[in-house]
Amino acid sequence: FSNWWPLLAGAVVGIVMRLLFWQSPGNSYAPMMASFIYLVPILVGAVTVYIAETRQRRTWTYYFWAPFLANVIFVVGTLLILVEGWICAILIVPLFALLGSLGGLLMGIVCRTTNWPKQTLYSFAVLPLVFGGLEASVPLPERLSSIERTVIIHAAPSEVWRQIHNAHDIKPEEVSLAWAYRIGVPMPLAGVTQQTPTGLVRKITMGKGIHFDQVVAEWQENKYVRWTYRFDDDSFPPRALDDHVKIGGLYFDFKDTSYTLTPRGEGTELTLRMQYRVSTQFNWYADTVARLLLGNVEEVLLDFYRQRSETNPRIEATS
Repeated sequence: FSNWWPLLAGAVVGIVMRLLFWQSPGNSYAPMMASFIYLVPILVGAVTVYIAETRQRRTWTYYFWAPFLANVIFVVGTLLILVEGWICAILIVPLFALLGSLGGLLMGIVCRTTNWPKQTLYSFAVLPLVFGGLEASVPLPERLSSIERTVIIHAAPSEVWRQIHNAHDIKPEEVSLAWAYRIGVPMPLAGVTQQTPTGLVRKITMGKGIHFDQVVAEWQENKYVRWTYRFDDDSFPPRALDDHVKIGGLYFDFKDTSYTLTPRGEGTELTLRMQYRVSTQFNWYADTVARLLLGNVEEVLLDFYRQRSETNPRIEATS
């Protein structure tokens, strides 16, 4: 137990800070602030090394790996006490672990070269609290990005087009390879285009009661379609998605999605393009994660349409 005590102490400090950073998006002391994302893992790492150094001198390897593990324990702890969801926890733990190692190395340097490690630790603890009260007044930078993937389907464009607009009864095994769904994003259940009084709309339903509309912005029969997004107040039931990754929220949104169908001999080249927004003080990381997940989702969805078009199940629209 004594060997684990420094790691547990660091993790507990991280959990306490997460409870302090409890406010909703856009307010002071929200957990998606840079003050929390950058500074709290460093604090966890610093506490871990400081506690360990009070017992005996540690190695540089310890300064790196003990804070790394302490931050993993910290994130797991937030899951156990139900203050964090699986999606955000899995996405953020690599960054927290590496920042924690940085904090551990910094504290290791302080412990080896100065006589004021305690004062340094206090500074690490105060910084996120000070900046957490100020950061809400700083506008969030927006980054617009797009992801595009293509697949060749051995079916006519008209058949591929029909499958895109009549995706009924999507089975888990048809889309389960997508990383996003494996880490907790509810799987799609159906996507069906309907004629409404306001125009053509594709009705999307997903697990956990999620539902929203893709509104047709451009339409060329059997060739091209582009949708924008429309959400209702009840599109995302409570706890269906973490607030930090909710579509249409402060930090993330889809701008539009398009499909382009190009004849290739007796087959079809299908291109899926998604444009999205991330708005955080750490867009370099958020956008990298989004690109990895969305690119994979696109590949899985294209394969879904490929398989359905090539096997030609002839599912008819019920709208």
